[in-house]
Amino acid sequence: MANIPLFKSKIDLKDFKAMNASLKTGWLTHGKNNLIFEKNFAKYIGTKYAISMNSCTSALECSLKVIKKKGEVIIPSWTWVSTANAVINTGNKPVFADVDINSRNITANEISKKISKKTIAVIVVHYSGLPCDMNEIVNLLKKKKINLIEDSAETLGATYNKKQTGSFGTGCFSFFPTKNITTTEGGMLTTNNKKHYYEIKKIIAHGINKDQKKFFWYRVADLPGHNFRLPNHLAALGNSQLKKLNSFNFARRKIAKEYNKFFTKMGQVFEIQNVKKNFTHSYQMYSVLVKKNKRNSLLYFLKKNGVDASVHFDPPLHKQDYLKKYSVKLKNTERLSKEILTLPIYPDLSKKNLNFIFKKIETWYKKNK
Repeated sequence: MANIPLFKSKIDLKDFKAMNASLKTGWLTHGKNNLIFEKNFAKYIGTKYAISMNSCTSALECSLKVIKKKGEVIIPSWTWVSTANAVINTGNKPVFADVDINSRNITANEISKKISKKTIAVIVVHYSGLPCDMNEIVNLLKKKKINLIEDSAETLGATYNKKQTGSFGTGCFSFFPTKNITTTEGGMLTTNNKKHYYEIKKIIAHGINKDQKKFFWYRVADLPGHNFRLPNHLAALGNSQLKKLNSFNFARRKIAKEYNKFFTKMGQVFEIQNVKKNFTHSYQMYSVLVKKNKRNSLLYFLKKNGVDASVHFDPPLHKQDYLKKYSVKLKNTERLSKEILTLPIYPDLSKKNLNFIFKKIETWYKKNK
């Protein structure tokens, strides 16, 4: 029986060589490789600045810390818990908004319903690799003078109107092993705001201003910070991975195209994600809706037959225990949590294994349509 994982990182000999070269220098903490990685990453995204750190969660927290007031932060409930954690850990209140059922993303219309006098920021989450419809969101938030933060953990290499996600507002990226490139653990923040850039550099390094020139030994904290730094050798891995990102995403899109063809032919039980012409999808995940209360049946069938399918996400955030006090009725989000199915996708997923997945779904479908 096949054993097909849901996600699989692709780390090759060049990646190992990059890490080994870094380790041989003896410099193990934040160092020169971080600066190289940050420069190349900012260039790729199209922003003035990028700051490497230990996670996307840390990037989200930093993006909120530089807003000099507390209040409400609008976020989708249809996301990983770190988005809400960042809001609460910075002394703010999460306000949950619904998403569009076809794109599975938050929209300007849903955001507008939640804006109040207390709103200080909106965190859009580009779900599974598909960007949100950013023009309307950017225009709305500019008009309301509300900060825009992009949780781009799942969309590295995805574009909206030929512009990279993470370049519309403050971008927050993840390099967790399931993502499009990996540093094992790690993240990146992108911004065009010079003031925020220098303040966040301090926040991730205990609040210390490392750019001061008074004495070479001088280390004075300007603000209460954290140790959110990414080690030098992991930055070397990230920079090596970044060089292959386009080829990784090309492979992911090719696999997703096959999935889309397959499910389109299968009938009305399945519903694929809607990707419009001015969007490019990075397919960090491949998800499909399984309607008629049949999702769990298919999920268990695939797991039993060696296909590591899963669900992203059930329960949604507003249904989770410690977040229930912020709960509201979110019709589309709640439907998605009952119907969404995540299937294996990664650059090295073979045609043979993809066909195996298709055959197993066909076998299940014949018995359950």
